[in-house]
Amino acid sequence: MFTTIIVQPIFNLLVLIYALIPGHNFGLAIILFTILVRLLLYPLLRKQLHHAKAMRELAPELKRIKKAAAGDRRKESAMTMELYKEREVNPFSSIGLLLIQVPILIGLYIGLRKVIVNPHAILDFSYPSLHHLSWMKTLSTNINHFDNSLFGIIDLSRPVSGPHGFYFPALILAALSAGMQYFQSKMLLPKPEDGRSLKSIFSEASQGKQADSAEVSAAVGRSTLVFIPALIFLVSIQLAAALPLYWFTSSFVAYLQQRRILKEDVREAGKVGLKVTTRTETAADSAPKSNKTLQTKTKNRRRKHKKGRK
Repeated sequence: MFTTIIVQPIFNLLVLIYALIPGHNFGLAIILFTILVRLLLYPLLRKQLHHAKAMRELAPELKRIKKAAAGDRRKESAMTMELYKEREVNPFSSIGLLLIQVPILIGLYIGLRKVIVNPHAILDFSYPSLHHLSWMKTLSTNINHFDNSLFGIIDLSRPVSGPHGFYFPALILAALSAGMQYFQSKMLLPKPEDGRSLKSIFSEASQGKQADSAEVSAAVGRSTLVFIPALIFLVSIQLAAALPLYWFTSSFVAYLQQRRILKEDVREAGKVGLKVTTRTETAADSAPKSNKTLQTKTKNRRRKHKKGRK
């Protein structure tokens, strides 16, 4: 069922791109496929980033709730959920993008593995409707026309270490995918005032001091900043170079999308700040003028009063 619903549609979209692009390079097809997937996920990514920003803005109020609850977990939970409801924030919505990406990654891995093990899978596993494309007809007559490289430079079917020995280009792709994941995650990581480590937090908790959930989350985020890229690197060196290529492209496009979204938020905040500043300055500038006018009117009244006495 997973194959029919997830793997085959993903694989056929990749094959369609591969059959239509000029030159029919499989590496380029993977890059274009990845960009297309990231563009389709852009609305969800935008929503996720705005949700993460909203959660960070709620941090001071969550601390006040924790203080007001005074150790009463049930009361704290009820007040926290009430706050989420009031601000229309779903604390679990941030995992939506991950839940969508994982099946795509697994489906692509299964599809690519089929092609790497047996190039004929590009015909056997694709939909019959794609077999009418001119390049698919060419492959059906001679499968040796299938190019599973990246621009003829990197063999995407080879891992870092395999039957044919050490393959340095695959190592570069694995390192790039891990590095890009690091920068992508670092962009989203908040910079708390208290940057204590998990070890320090848990050490105090063992002595009876209650740990702050926001502080724990920040510490976990700093830990995963290095752990996840390291895990990606270790997994990537075991797989054919096609998968690190997908992961690097996906992380790179996600990095650019995040940068764009965050810049838009800064611009919007800047416009609001400009309006407030302009109004403030206008009010400040008008205040002295009003005082001068009032002083002038008062002096004129005094002069008239003196003339009247004379």
